[in-house]
Amino acid sequence: MVASYFGSGSVFIMSSAGVRFGYTLVWLVGLAVLIGVMAQDMSARVGIFGHSLGQFTRRKFGKAGATALLGFISIGCVLWGLELTAAVGLGAQILLESALGISVSWMPLAVLTGALAAGTGVLQYRLIEYLMTAMMLVLFVAFGVVAVASDPDPLAVLAGAVPSASVLDTGGLTLAAAILGTTALWPNFFLESLFVEEKGWTGAGDLPDMRLDLAMGYSLGGLASVAIIVATAAVLRPAGITELESFITPGRALTDVLGTWAMLLFLGGTLVAAFNSIVPILWTPAYILQEAWGTRIQSSDPQEAPGSFRALFVGLCLLSGLSPLVHLLGGLSVLDMIVLFPAWNGVFGLPVSAALLFWAVNDREAMGERRNGRWLNGANVALVLLAVGLSVLSARDVVGAIFGGGL
Repeated sequence: MVASYFGSGSVFIMSSAGVRFGYTLVWLVGLAVLIGVMAQDMSARVGIFGHSLGQFTRRKFGKAGATALLGFISIGCVLWGLELTAAVGLGAQILLESALGISVSWMPLAVLTGALAAGTGVLQYRLIEYLMTAMMLVLFVAFGVVAVASDPDPLAVLAGAVPSASVLDTGGLTLAAAILGTTALWPNFFLESLFVEEKGWTGAGDLPDMRLDLAMGYSLGGLASVAIIVATAAVLRPAGITELESFITPGRALTDVLGTWAMLLFLGGTLVAAFNSIVPILWTPAYILQEAWGTRIQSSDPQEAPGSFRALFVGLCLLSGLSPLVHLLGGLSVLDMIVLFPAWNGVFGLPVSAALLFWAVNDREAMGERRNGRWLNGANVALVLLAVGLSVLSARDVVGAIFGGGL
């Protein structure tokens, strides 16, 4: 689940942060990681000591209310799916042209990607899990090497780790929401609570293992995100690049240090990472809407899930393949989608999910004596309020950019 958040969105959003603002948004990555760890810790405890977050929502709001609420935030998953198929399509187009000399538009490739994701998500669950983890490691190593080799100013990097609101006053609100949305991935909050038993976490004695699991995964993902910011800020920004001019711009940070072969690594890595992320993100609405309708989910293996789950998942994948229509009718470029659709989730899906989690982990009926203590509540409240505050501040910019034709 941690690996699922590190897709094309993370690569391009962190690259945009690096070329536009240098190291000054490093602190926001740290905040997003803290929110992700804290929320998934709450989610796991809800699943261990109570029921899943989707079932909690059904009990509190009833079938109609839960369907409406979970359906609303699921819009964000559909947007993510559209962004990811577009990213795979464009990445495949450039890769085919550069490696094989084959010229083909990204649009039919995006439609094909949606269909492939539908089949892979139903039939090859384990393959996706292994690929997600492998590609996160590959991209982490590649950008990590460049971040060190580019000899960044250590004092400037440390200064960027100190929270500062000044960058948010200079056009960075949309990007800040995108960083939160792509790192503190709210679909994982629902999935974590649903599948803790499959991880073997069934009681209080399993909490240290659960927290070690989250800390290790999020630390690696957070370091990978920081490495991308540092690499692009140290290599591309001094060269006069202050915007992502094209899909391959982040890859130039690798090629300038590692050589031209690194562009193929970048394209292949982001393509696979984007494809991998489609499956768990679109599983989420299929699972949580089933729960809203009263269906109990016993396994994360789609082969053991109800047929209605598989039908809904396949339908969502095929819908996500219609990203060319977003480009043709809405005027959004692929890069616009990659930045703006995670930002939508940072504005809407993340605060709603975090609020539900906080309610669930403090609910006597759900948690009994395992409710949050004073110190945990203090930390949880602070992080939830930060997420909600940034959502309120950035909502107008994000929605305006999506419906106004892009960044």
